[in-house]
Amino acid sequence: MPAPSDILSDPDIAQAYEDVRSDKSETTWLVLKYASATSDILKLDKTGTGEIDEMCESLGDDEAAYAYVRMKLGNDEYSERTKFAFVVWAGPNTKVMRKAKMSFQSGQVKQVIRTYAVEIQTSDKKELDKDAVTMKLRKAMGANYDRQGSSY
Repeated sequence: MPAPSDILSDPDIAQAYEDVRSDKSETTWLVLKYASATSDILKLDKTGTGEIDEMCESLGDDEAAYAYVRMKLGNDEYSERTKFAFVVWAGPNTKVMRKAKMSFQSGQVKQVIRTYAVEIQTSDKKELDKDAVTMKLRKAMGANYDRQGSSY
């Protein structure tokens, strides 16, 4: 297997990661994809300023990808928190060998995308629904001080 520095050699990846992390940047998500069907090299595919559903539009059913998204959580405007989710996407029609390689390579990707509250490994876009991801992030936060009812 190639070294992390080899598969993540695209200089735009680190900059996009920093942009998603920064409150000063409007970028809220990034998607990394393989350069080709047979390559292990990852390239920055897209970035965006929208919600997680916009990011999901970039994930194909026959593709393997890694995504990183910034989400704001809070009970009101005074208690808003920023949390991050790391997504390992293997579409339902992704080839078996690519899925097998991803199990190893996701560890290499985590050497660049280091800070996140939850990791979501999925092949189902329903698991990337905004409400589903928000609930996973809330659970990861620990105590729930929300005065309204909660389903967890």
